[in-house]
Amino acid sequence: MKVLGIETSCDETGVAIYDSEHGLLADTLYSQVKMHAEYGGVVPELASRDHVRKLLPLIRETLAQADLQGSDLDAVAYTAGPGLVGALMVGASTGRSLAMAWDIPAIGVHHMEGHLLAPMLEDEPPAFPFVALLVSGGHTQLVKVTGIGAYELLGESLDDAAGEAFDKAAKMLGMDYPGGPLIAKLAEQGDRSRFRFPRPMTDRPGLDFSFSGLKTFTLNTITAHRVDGVVDAQTQADIAAAFEEAVVETLAIKCRRALQATGLKQLIIAGGVSANQRLRERLAEVVKKERSALFYARPRFCTDNGAMIAFAGCQRLLAGQESDLVIEAKPRWPMDILAKVEQGA
Repeated sequence: MKVLGIETSCDETGVAIYDSEHGLLADTLYSQVKMHAEYGGVVPELASRDHVRKLLPLIRETLAQADLQGSDLDAVAYTAGPGLVGALMVGASTGRSLAMAWDIPAIGVHHMEGHLLAPMLEDEPPAFPFVALLVSGGHTQLVKVTGIGAYELLGESLDDAAGEAFDKAAKMLGMDYPGGPLIAKLAEQGDRSRFRFPRPMTDRPGLDFSFSGLKTFTLNTITAHRVDGVVDAQTQADIAAAFEEAVVETLAIKCRRALQATGLKQLIIAGGVSANQRLRERLAEVVKKERSALFYARPRFCTDNGAMIAFAGCQRLLAGQESDLVIEAKPRWPMDILAKVEQGA
């Protein structure tokens, strides 16, 4: 089955074609980061308009890359949520319309399920069951996964997501948007031992997260080390390193607890923050101690992309699921209410 995947939930326009027999055939991506950086964050209306401009040309480019025509496709998968409603509507209406024109089925895909399944695009994918850490700008969740659609939420952020905290800390240090990769790069030059930042909610039982207090601590540290209104470059790097270490260690502690609580021996990390090298290193130490295995997608498939939507949609389509003619766009959509796909279906 050849499935066209469309991702437009936020500020990336992603298109890909996944073949259930031959794997990923084509993958294209356009990022709006430069446009939104001017405003310090994503502007929903601008994001929607840019998806309108870029989506059809990217679909044509993806088809050409795979040497296919629309008539060669078997189905269309599009991100139905969660995300920015206007951005979602662009992808959903385009995907639904193309499916109707080509007389093939379409399916609305949950954005976070796409992220969760992205490591399965790799040559050595994880097998069910496993613990998944979904960590991005909008979500921080620990999920027990026993199959596609069989998700048990173990813990989540009670306030800011980890990726959002990275972006806000970067802004405090005068960096551009998106700040997560910039913080990580600056942290490489820092002394991780100079400052000791708190590890939120690790001194109590449970698997929930909280990063708002860490933001406040970061701001107070920056304020305390300003001289004539300026923080010197080395201190900025040391603060970035301490902040990154606090977030990474908090995530690592919770992941270890989740593995111990479930008794599972596989951990996957997915979402934009899963590309963070320090997080990967620290979680590799955790799984070694727990005699477990760690899985993640290549960096290109950690951020929003069409390949993960094509793959996730393909799995559900193969199980006989599809969406009706109503265009689905769900800004909020709990993942644990998704229909389960029976293994072997």
